[in-house]
Amino acid sequence: MNELLKNIRRRKNASAMLSDYHKSGEIAGTDLVRTLQLKDLVSFGIAAIIGAGIFSTIGNASAAGGPGVSLLFIFTAIACGFSALCYAQFASSIPVSGSAYTYAYASFGELVAWIIGWDLLMEYAIGNIAVAISWSDYFTAVLNGVGLGIPKYLSMDYLSASRGYAEAVAQLAQGNALSSLPFNIQEGYLAWLNAPAIGNFKLIADIPALGITALITYLVYVGVKESKRTANMLVLLKLIVILIVISVGAFYINPDNWSPFAPNGVSGILKGVSAVFFAYIGFDAISTTAEECENPQRDLPRAMIIALILCTVLYVILALVLTGMVPYYELAVGDPLAFVFSRVNLDAIAGIVAVSAIVAMASVLLVFQYGQPRIWMSMSRDGLLPKVFSRIHPKYKTPSFATIVTGFVVAIPALFMNLTEVTDLTSIGTLFAFVLVCGGVLIQEDYHEVPAGKKIFRVPYINGKYILPLLMIVGLGVLFTYNREGIDTFLSMRNGTEQGWDVFKHKIPLIGFFIVTAVITVLTFTRNFSLIPVLGLLTNLYLMTELGITNWSRFLIWLVLGLIIYFFYGYKNSKLAKAEEPVSV
Repeated sequence: MNELLKNIRRRKNASAMLSDYHKSGEIAGTDLVRTLQLKDLVSFGIAAIIGAGIFSTIGNASAAGGPGVSLLFIFTAIACGFSALCYAQFASSIPVSGSAYTYAYASFGELVAWIIGWDLLMEYAIGNIAVAISWSDYFTAVLNGVGLGIPKYLSMDYLSASRGYAEAVAQLAQGNALSSLPFNIQEGYLAWLNAPAIGNFKLIADIPALGITALITYLVYVGVKESKRTANMLVLLKLIVILIVISVGAFYINPDNWSPFAPNGVSGILKGVSAVFFAYIGFDAISTTAEECENPQRDLPRAMIIALILCTVLYVILALVLTGMVPYYELAVGDPLAFVFSRVNLDAIAGIVAVSAIVAMASVLLVFQYGQPRIWMSMSRDGLLPKVFSRIHPKYKTPSFATIVTGFVVAIPALFMNLTEVTDLTSIGTLFAFVLVCGGVLIQEDYHEVPAGKKIFRVPYINGKYILPLLMIVGLGVLFTYNREGIDTFLSMRNGTEQGWDVFKHKIPLIGFFIVTAVITVLTFTRNFSLIPVLGLLTNLYLMTELGITNWSRFLIWLVLGLIIYFFYGYKNSKLAKAEEPVSV
């Protein structure tokens, strides 16, 4: 048992990783030219952040929390800001492929590195399912606008159609007219009603989502790369469209739609956590450019923070405009920006938004579909996955097999899965990655492993010894003063008709958060932990608790599957396991 625990903690320090990076002829990208400057990195960050989040999931967030969701955007941006600084420290000290997987290998060790690498599959590949689904919504909207409509059962996922039909039938049975139901419910009802069937199974699938995924995967397979100029042009296009939405939409705001500001209270706002956080997951893509930055130590942290601030301002204003133009409960659609202008009879603007969204989200799909195979490639080169995942195409110089696998992982679920289901899974996976990166900085500080002679960016050190306990006391005071009802609900073992385990299981994530917070607070007091990574760890962990026990269950099942693969393959085939030289532990 001791030997097992020792082996799963085996790790590479930063110096060893840089040494391997420079001496290995197998590693693709060692000849990359460092040409990216601050403006290019900011543009890249905005390109990654302003995608499916602002064109699609902002609608789900607003529908859940009303206008008050604008406050959630700010809170989430702060949590991402803490994480961005931690990513920047790793990216500047270990500028090699692998993202959070590599960072975890250098700090926590091999087992956690495997877990985060397996988790990144959920973040990048499965997250792209949501992008593909939302792209499909905008694409079909454009086709409808020019009279080339696709049947709903060929442009909607099976889950949405099934649930929409069930909800519509229930409402119709109560005497409500179909036209009075939310637009997404009407669409689901009609798709289910008109779909061909084999026996009791309805033939419903999102064909456009499949098509765009296949096209992007092909482009990534043959090695298409976006230049700095192309990225900057795409960002300019996106910003122009968003400014048009804000400036034109402002004239159609009905202030009555902002009252009540938080119609479902704090819990309603927090229901939008997954949708809001999904809007920000692109910021960590900046860290993947470390090998191509002229000055990663200086420019990476600046770019991350600038991109986060700019996008947060846009998100907050846009959320207020959308909820001001139409009632918040109508925004649970896949194409909210185009939808609100159609509702106020500005079809020309809706068309412009839809067309620009097609370009914007296709570029995001390309960026992340390009990055995911390279993480699998890094894991394969460490021996944790079969060698075939690191196979480089002789002509296109891309990880060919890993790219094809990623394409299937995205394309097949995109045919049938619901947008909300996908964003929830993506958000919990991404938050977990952020938690480990923030924790990794704390561990890296303990090891003091900084490459010799290299000046790197460090997360500003603020001793949390007294500040964190004070923040915990203030936080508890605010809870008892302003959210006593929420505390009473948490302590109660009854919720409507549910009681006992059916109630308690939903409290488990929050109970776990309280336990971790208590432990981290004690450790911070006794070991003088740096405040910023601690706050990043705790805020991201809290956001994870808001995603519900169902998503936690699915996430844990995914991790258990990954652990089975690791112990049956990766543990024995790890290059560190086969290395003759001593391994640092």
